Order: sequence, then C-alpha cells, then structure tokens
Amino acid sequence: MSPNFLIISAAAVLLVTMAFLVIRLGILSSMVRDLLGQQAKLMEDKHRDMLKDLHEGLANQGERISEALGKSSEQLRGTVEVRLDQISGHVTERLDEGFRKTNETFTSVMTRLATIDEAQKKIDSLTTNMVSLQELLGDKRSRGAFGEVQLEALVRNILPPAAYAMQHTLSNGNRVDCVLQLPPPTGMVAVDSKFPLENFHRMFDRNGDDASRALAQKQFKADVKKHVDDIAGKYILPPETCDGAVMFVPAEAVFAEIHAYHSDVVDYAMQKQVWIVSPTTLMAVLNTARAVLKDIETREQVHIIKNELSRLGKDFARFDERMKRLADHIRQANQDVEEVHVSSRKISQRFARIDAVELDAQQVVAPVLESGDD
Repeated sequence: MSPNFLIISAAAVLLVTMAFLVIRLGILSSMVRDLLGQQAKLMEDKHRDMLKDLHEGLANQGERISEALGKSSEQLRGTVEVRLDQISGHVTERLDEGFRKTNETFTSVMTRLATIDEAQKKIDSLTTNMVSLQELLGDKRSRGAFGEVQLEALVRNILPPAAYAMQHTLSNGNRVDCVLQLPPPTGMVAVDSKFPLENFHRMFDRNGDDASRALAQKQFKADVKKHVDDIAGKYILPPETCDGAVMFVPAEAVFAEIHAYHSDVVDYAMQKQVWIVSPTTLMAVLNTARAVLKDIETREQVHIIKNELSRLGKDFARFDERMKRLADHIRQANQDVEEVHVSSRKISQRFARIDAVELDAQQVVAPVLESGDD
C-alpha cells in the first residue's frame, strides 16, 4: 500500500469523523437550543407565576395594610376626638375661670375706684374743712369755743351725767368750763380749756427768721404761764374745790411741745397745782375718775349685796330642807315599790303552782288563810 493512499484514507476518515462531529454538534446544538428554549419557557412560566403570586401578595398586603390603616385611622380619629373634647372642656373651664377672675378683678377695680372716688371727695371735703378750721382757729373766741366743745364731748362720753357739770359758776363768780364731781377727799375738780395757738404757729413759721421764732417761743411760754396763773387764781377755791385744777389743751401737738421742750413751764404749773392735759391724757384721767366713782358706788351698795346674800342663804336653807324631805319620800316610795314587787312575785308564783296543779285542796285553802301575812 502506498503512502499516498494511507494519507488519503486517513484524510477521508478524518473528514468523515469531522462530518460526523459536525452533524453531532448540530444535533447537540439543536438539542441545547431546544433545552434552552424549554428552560427559558419554564423560567418564564415560573417568573410569571412568581410575578403573579407577588402581585397577588402585594394586592393582599395592600388590602391588609389599607384595612389596618383604616382601623388605625378610625382609632386615631376617635382618640383625637376624645382628646379634643377633653381639651375643649379644659379650655372652656379655663376660659370660664379666666372670665370669672377677670369679672371679679374688674368688679374689685370698680369698687376700688369708687372707694378712691369717695376718698377723693372726703379729701376735698377735708381740705375745705381744714381751711375752715384754720379760719376758725384764727380767732381767739372761736378757739375757746372749739376747746369747750371738745372738752364737753370727752367728758360726756366717759362720765355719767351726775359726775360733772359744764359751765359751772363758782362762789367767787367765775365760770369754769367744766367741774368734775368726785367723791371725798378729792371733791370738785375744775377743768378749763386753754388754746395758746398763735405764738405756737409763729414758732414753726418757715418764712420767719431765727430771732422771730425765738421771740415767738418766749411769748408762747409766757402765754402758757399766764393761762396757768388764771386757772390757779380763779378756779382753785378750797374747800369748795380741791387744791388743784386741770388745764385742758385741745391740741396734742401743743401739749407735746410743752412737755417735750418746756419742762420749766410744766414745773411752774405743778407748783401752781395746775395739771396740763391733752385730749388723750384727759381720757386717762376721766377713765380713772369713772373707776373711782364705780368703786364708791359698789361700796355704797355693799349692804344691799349683803342683805341679798343673806336672803339667798335662807332660801337655800329652805331648799335644802325641802330637798331632804323629797329624798325621804322618794326612799319611802322606793321601799313601798319593792314590797309591792315582792307581793306580786309571790302571787305570781302561787298562780303558777295552781296552773301546774301542784297544790291540793288543803294547800289551795292555806294561802287564803296566810294572805294576811304578806
């Protein structure tokens, strides 16, 4: 066999093999394509099923979510409505309370304004009265009348009518503003009103110089001493009056000035047996006098009190005797009740025995014969 033939044979075999392989590859390729198509179809069907399931799941989940959201929204709406009702109630309550407080505040403000307006009217009236009072006190006679009226008001409010007399005339012909009718050993006490006001005002005049104020102070002291001399000379008449008298100064400021800065004037008045008093200190003197009068009246009524206590003691003795008799009667009545109770108990026992047929004829007759022993 020649080499060419072998080569040709090998080539032919190779070609046949290659042809077989090509055919086989074509078949395999067709099978792969079929398999891939089937696989792709299966995958597509699965994807469609999965997408369908996913769509259905999403639809169901959406419905559940919508239902849950609807329930939550309904609950939230109910909660919000309840909360809004509560808030509305609180707001209404707060508004009502605020309106009430505002109304009260407004009413209080109106009341205060009315009070302020009334006070302003009183201040205006007081200012007018002060001007009138200054005009009144500018005249010496008017000042005297003012002091007398104030003195009478104080005495009238504290002492009983029998303990004083206004505008009393003494045996020397002098008329004193007031006398106090006190029990012995004090006796009658003269009280006269004095009002040294002119020089007192000059002492504190800001428009004046030091020299004029010093001169006014000197004259003020002289005025007070003159009043002390007048009272001591006119209204101290022992034994008709006591050995002293009272000088009533109807202004606390004047009284304070005298006692604070003019002790020599006070000493001078004490030497003259004249006691300088103001409205406040006169009230203390009058209250002391009223206490003394009350003590004297109590002492005078001691015998009446003793007689009444004696009568009360006799009445109580009679009451005690009658109470003892009543107690004896009550004890006797109690004893009688006990005896009646004993008799009643015995009779009840006898009737009980009769009902139980415990007694014979002789025993029935016996209690009748013994009944007198009970």
